[in-house]
Amino acid sequence: MLFHIYGDLSLWQLLGWCLVFVGLVVANEIARRTKAGGIFCFVVLPLALTVYFVVINIGAKTFAADNPTVVQMNGWFHYAKLYAATIGCVGFMILKYHWGSLGKSHWFKCYPFIIVGINILIAVASDFESAFKGMKAAHDAGLGLGVGGWWYSSEGVWLYGGWWNILNGVAGLINIMCMTGWFGIYSSKNKQQDMLWPDMTWQFILAYDVWNFEYTYLNLPLHTWYCGVALLLAPTFANAFWNKGGWIQNRANTLALWCMFAQVFPSFQNHSKFTTLPVIYRNPELFATGADGRMDPNLVLTAADANPKAQGVVAILAIAVNILVITNIIKRAKEQKKNPYTNEIFTDTRDFKLALERAAEAHKDVA
Repeated sequence: MLFHIYGDLSLWQLLGWCLVFVGLVVANEIARRTKAGGIFCFVVLPLALTVYFVVINIGAKTFAADNPTVVQMNGWFHYAKLYAATIGCVGFMILKYHWGSLGKSHWFKCYPFIIVGINILIAVASDFESAFKGMKAAHDAGLGLGVGGWWYSSEGVWLYGGWWNILNGVAGLINIMCMTGWFGIYSSKNKQQDMLWPDMTWQFILAYDVWNFEYTYLNLPLHTWYCGVALLLAPTFANAFWNKGGWIQNRANTLALWCMFAQVFPSFQNHSKFTTLPVIYRNPELFATGADGRMDPNLVLTAADANPKAQGVVAILAIAVNILVITNIIKRAKEQKKNPYTNEIFTDTRDFKLALERAAEAHKDVA
């Protein structure tokens, strides 16, 4: 068991998950199918929210002191993730609609790799931060490095950092190297609805999903039932059934839209009937959030209050899957005598062929 889902609130937790999953799938379809939908979701809406964020931060000590975003979501990570994902979506629209000189430039086709890599590095930095603070807390308490330690985040959440964060951070770095065929980016035939990356097959998607789930599980425990499960499955679901090759576009779209929602309405995850805690919190009643969505900072916690077994198991799984994928990439690259980053190396796979059938351009190996 990874989450505390039982009792009177279990149906609310499952309903909340279904609402998020279906909502993200539908929102992604709105954003990807028309230029107007994409511009509204990733230009107009973010600009309006930026004005809102500036205003509440200016008034953080006065009229906006109790604003949910200021109280619960004012850490650097949440803003970095929101804007990095949104910038990614805009870049993907430039590519799929061939807007301006950038959209027609061959070199700009590596943009998806760059923006995804930046997003992964943001998460890796957060993982290492949690590892350092958790291990420092364990050291200060006279415990060994393998035990881990509690530390209180700027969002008012108790996190249990340890070696699992380091392992998952390394998995994230490997995951960046698992992105192949950087220049193999295409627009779909159907009114350029999608930006396709055919070389990003199920192998990378699996490696990414396992790594990213563990990232959220370790660092966003109040959110992971939604952003670590529903949010990850929504783009994977679309890619599997009707948008083959469009996973990275689906992922960026759903991530940006979810970050906007979570930044404005954090109490949905943090303090409501929909709140779902992972099992790291051995006694969930002890860690109940207050009306402001924050856990009690005055708790005196020990290793006995943590159940990190699942954190460690998934971290090992994340690095194992990513090592297997990068090993296969190296093997394929050697057999085909190709640079796996400037060339596509999964051209003989079913995933690649199905994605390429949707592309408007003829396939050409990149030298």
